[in-house]
Amino acid sequence: MQLGIVTPVFTRVPGSHASWEADAGIEEAARIVVKAEELGYHHATCSEHIGIPTEVAKVRGFTYWDPLSTFGYLSAVTTRLRFVTFVLVLGYHHPLAIAKRYGTLDRISGGRLILGVGVGSLLPEFEMLGAPFDDRGARGDESLRALRTSFGRREPEFHGEYFDYSGMIVDPCGVQETVPLWIGGRTQRSLRRAVELADGWAPFGLQRAELATMLDKARDAESWDVRHSAADLPPFEVSLPVGGLDPMAEPDAAVGRIVALRDIGATMVNVNFRHRSPEHYVEQLEAMAELARGI
Repeated sequence: MQLGIVTPVFTRVPGSHASWEADAGIEEAARIVVKAEELGYHHATCSEHIGIPTEVAKVRGFTYWDPLSTFGYLSAVTTRLRFVTFVLVLGYHHPLAIAKRYGTLDRISGGRLILGVGVGSLLPEFEMLGAPFDDRGARGDESLRALRTSFGRREPEFHGEYFDYSGMIVDPCGVQETVPLWIGGRTQRSLRRAVELADGWAPFGLQRAELATMLDKARDAESWDVRHSAADLPPFEVSLPVGGLDPMAEPDAAVGRIVALRDIGATMVNVNFRHRSPEHYVEQLEAMAELARGI
C-alpha cells in the first residue's frame, strides 16, 4: 500500500480546506508537492471543473485549478512523484484531445501521469459546454476504450459509435502506451466500470462500511477475476481517500484509519490532513511518512 496526497490549494470545498489556502498559490503548493516527493509519497492530485454554478458552489466549492497546466508546472520541479487527475470529466473532452494534451504532459513529466477520470454529474456544466449529458455513461465507456488504444500512439485509430478516427498523426504523444486509468465516482457502477475498462478505482464521498460492501460485491463478480488475471495490464489499484488526519497530535488514530482502509483492500490511500499553514502541512507530511514506515 502506498500513500498519495490530496493536494491543498488546488480544490477548495466548503468545510474541508484551511483558511490559509484562500490566499495561497502555486509556490506554496509546489513546496508541499516537492516535500511529498522527498518523503516517498506516490502521487499528488488535481481535480477538474470548468465552471461551477453559483448555487452549486456553495456545496462543491468554486476553486478548481486546471490539472493540465498545474501538473505541467509541478512536473518541472519534481522527478519521481506521479500526477493523478482526480478526476478528469470524460464527457467534456474528445478522447483524442485527451490523448494529445495529456500525452504531452506525460512526455514532459517522463511518463508520470495517471488519468483519473469520471463520467461527470453536474448538468449545468455539461450544458454550458454543449456536451451531451443523458448518454454520458455510454460515451464515457467508449472514451475509455478509445484512450486504451490511442494514448501513447503516434498514429491512433479507433472505430466506435460515438468516436471514429484514423489516418491522424498525434505528435508528441504520451510516453506510456498503457497509461493507468483510474475511475472516480461513488456508485457500484463506477467500480464495475473500473474493473471492466480501467486499472483502478478512486471513489469519493463514501464511508468505510460502504466501500467494504461495494468491494466485496465486486470481488464476487466474474469480471474481477478476469481483470486480475490479465497479464498485459498493470495491477488493479484501489485508491481510497481519508481526510482530517492529524498524525502529529493523533498518531494512533491516523494509523488506525489508514490500516482500516488497507484491510478492506486499499492499495493506495489519498491522505488529507488537518493543517493551519503550509509549514504545518509539511510537518504533517513528515509525521505521516514516519508513521507509514511501521504500517
